[in-house]
Amino acid sequence: MLKKVVDAIKDLVQDCNFDCNDSGIALQAMDNSHVALVSMLLRSESFDPYRIDRNIALGINLGSLTKVLRAAANDDLLVIKAEDVPDSVNLVFEAKGADRISEYDIKLMDIDQEHLGIPDTDYAATVKLPTSEFQRICRDLSALSESVTIRCTKDTVEFEAAGDIGKGRVGLRASPNLEKPDEAVEIELAEPVELTFSLKYLVNFCKASGLSDRVNLSLSAEVPLLVEYTMQHNSYLRFYLAPKIGDDE
Repeated sequence: MLKKVVDAIKDLVQDCNFDCNDSGIALQAMDNSHVALVSMLLRSESFDPYRIDRNIALGINLGSLTKVLRAAANDDLLVIKAEDVPDSVNLVFEAKGADRISEYDIKLMDIDQEHLGIPDTDYAATVKLPTSEFQRICRDLSALSESVTIRCTKDTVEFEAAGDIGKGRVGLRASPNLEKPDEAVEIELAEPVELTFSLKYLVNFCKASGLSDRVNLSLSAEVPLLVEYTMQHNSYLRFYLAPKIGDDE
């Protein structure tokens, strides 16, 4: 799970603090252009055991963490340890049969990062759809244009892109698939909404597709789009993306 989370965000954010407290390990960071924000929470229930004596921030370079995580097999057990005043974090990978144990230390960084309060928002529209569908739409439309307009009505969500070589539109009708709920398209609508976003960022967010079968898109006028992937134990990875306005194309 940690491998997938880091792979999903390492191209957006280079250095960030992993904030460890009683509720779990949280991360919040903006990309360099301040267009996108990533917010992650791995709840304490995701770990067994989970012990923390005081709140601590582990400043880590994600490129370095990626290199170390490559040493782990996907089904290895991961143990994360840090001292009370750490200058490094210790990662231990234990093979399932316990016949191989690998141990690495990553030097920590002092990262001055303000924690942004993300306000609770009552969104005008929330769309829940399969991650594979969202990934395909973003990838296909990015071949045409740098931006996509997302249009939500009561029964339909449309993705439309236009560029030099032509234009494309994908429409999904709300359909509760009772036999295969993971394939259903659900739309919760308070009011119709139409907003335009950068496809480069959305394609980047889709790198988190391996974390969940479903993705939630929440939209409202003049506030960032929320793209949320939920994981076990109510853990989540969330991306926020500012809409394009007028000549901001």
